[in-house]
Amino acid sequence: MEITDSVATILQHKVHASIQAVAPTTFVFDAIKLMADRNIGCVLVMDGGSLLGILSERDYTRKVVLQGRSSKTTTVREIMTCDVICVTPKHGVEETLRIVTENRVRHLPVKDGERIIGLISIGDLVKWVINAQRSALSQLEAYVAGGYPG
Repeated sequence: MEITDSVATILQHKVHASIQAVAPTTFVFDAIKLMADRNIGCVLVMDGGSLLGILSERDYTRKVVLQGRSSKTTTVREIMTCDVICVTPKHGVEETLRIVTENRVRHLPVKDGERIIGLISIGDLVKWVINAQRSALSQLEAYVAGGYPG
């Protein structure tokens, strides 16, 4: 693991790599229930294979709860984020961290062409960086202790 690795490498190592998606006509209540059942912070909003938007816990709290709407009568289409920022498998970890930080998002769909192949969260990225740093530190300690062949 290295900080110079790509998003593709992270996706290969993700344990729970299934993509959760709902239709735009899904009621928000059902989408939130899916998120709770799967212990995830967002779902993609898709029509067939086309990405239309993303629905996050943030969308729910700001556009339903705070506006006094009912999650049982409001559709996902009404509150989803439409301008979805995506990355490709070739994006690097550092660049992807910069994207989530600058855009203040927690989840990024991963697209290969027009096809969604995964979803990267800020948690995935932070975990990767921490593990990369641990690995580098272990290598340096081994080198200093003379554990590496000259």
